[in-house]
Formats: sequence, C-alpha cells, structure tokens
Amino acid sequence: MKHATRFDTLARETGSAMLGMAHAAVLSFGLLGMAQVTSWDDAAARVQFPVAFAEAAPVRAERAAPMSAVGPLAVAPVQAAGAERSLIRVRGLDALAADPFAREADDLSAEMARVRDWITDTYRVSETALVPALVAAETSAQELGFDPLLIVAIMAVESSFDPRAVSNMGAQGLMQVIPRYHQDKIGPQRGKNALFDPKVNVRVGTLVLHEGLQRYGSMQRALQYYNGALKDPNARYTRKVMALKKRLMTIAGRSAGARGEAGQAS
Repeated sequence: MKHATRFDTLARETGSAMLGMAHAAVLSFGLLGMAQVTSWDDAAARVQFPVAFAEAAPVRAERAAPMSAVGPLAVAPVQAAGAERSLIRVRGLDALAADPFAREADDLSAEMARVRDWITDTYRVSETALVPALVAAETSAQELGFDPLLIVAIMAVESSFDPRAVSNMGAQGLMQVIPRYHQDKIGPQRGKNALFDPKVNVRVGTLVLHEGLQRYGSMQRALQYYNGALKDPNARYTRKVMALKKRLMTIAGRSAGARGEAGQAS
C-alpha cells in the first residue's frame, strides 16, 4: 500500500512535469512562429517597397517631363480666357529666314478668298500685290491666336493695303510699323526697307498687337496701344478697326459668333 501510494505520487509529479514541458514547448513554438511571421512580413515589405517605387517612378517621371520641356516662352496653364494668350509660343521673326510656316501664294482660306475679291474691288489693289499680305495675315494670326480678319482690318485702317505707305511719323508698310520702336521684332539682320516686305510687315505688326494684349489684357487696350492712343477715352481707333472687322466678317460669309476670340473684345 505504501509502495502504491509512492507510485501514484511519482506518477502525478511526472505527469505535472510533462504537462509543464508540453506547455513550454507550445509557448516556444508559438513565439517562434510569431517571429517567423514577423520576419516574413519584413521581408515582404522589403521586397514590395522597391516594386511599388518602381511602379510609381514612371508616373512621377511622366508628370515631371512637361516641366522639363518648359522653355522661357511657356507658362503654366491657366483657365482664364484672357490669360490664355500668355500660353502662346511666339516664334522670333528670324524664323522667317527659313520660312517654316510659308504657304503657297494663292493658299487662302475660302473666307479670305472672298475678302480678297472685295478688297481688290473696293481699294483698287492688284490681286498679285494683295495676296501675299493676306497669306501673311492668316499665318501670323493663326500662330499668335488672333482672328485673321482683325489683322486685315488693321491693314485697311492703317494703309489701305499700300505696302509702300509711309507716314509723317515714319511708320512703314501695310500695318504702319515704326521701325525704331520695334527693332527687336524686325531683327538686326534685316535692312532699313524690311518693313516694305508684306510678309515681314504683317508679322511684325501682329507681334506688336500681341505685345499690347500681353501688357494690357484687353483687345481695346491692345489696339489703342498699337495706335499710340492709350489716352483716348473714346477709343476711337478700336471702334474704327472693329467696325471694319465686322464688315469683313459679313463679306467672308461668317456670322458674328461663328469664330470665338478668347480674350478679345468684339
């Protein structure tokens, strides 16, 4: 009986010890498993981060690319219609040397062809002399964001389409540009008679108008600047040009609202 009691006691102690060892083993395995999971997560994070970065990098590079292409004449896009004029990239007049935007002498739009016929009859100008000026009006206006008929109206008011016209103030050619004020637009490589070339004269005149619009933000002010009459409270020059432009629109077969002119007064 005494031996049996001792055996039972030993068995209980042995069972307790084994149970403790089992608990310890389970706890150890649990801790080891958690550590392994943590290490796997860390490893996964280390692997995934470069992949995510590699996928995001082209996006950042793509967004950055337009900024790297921005030159001195490009600006950040804006929504205001009047400010859109600042987005226009202005080719220097030296581009005319290579004539990259040249068109055939008779390459006029249907609108401008109708205007040509009216001008030749009304102003008694030969078609041969007139067409290069109208082609220049369309190309320069298109590049600088103007309605070509506005440029034609300025020519009509300024010189009545006489490419050799000279004013008592020294203004020359179709758009009556005063060379001493706009030599930067004419270019140093051109001679003193450069403004008698219709293509050069219209190009420079359109640049002057564009400069006025950039400075003053409205077509009325730009036209008054062009005419040297900013102090005229009645804006008579603007009214005269715009009245003729409206007539040209009718002659061209265009309704008043057919062509939008963002930032320009009508």
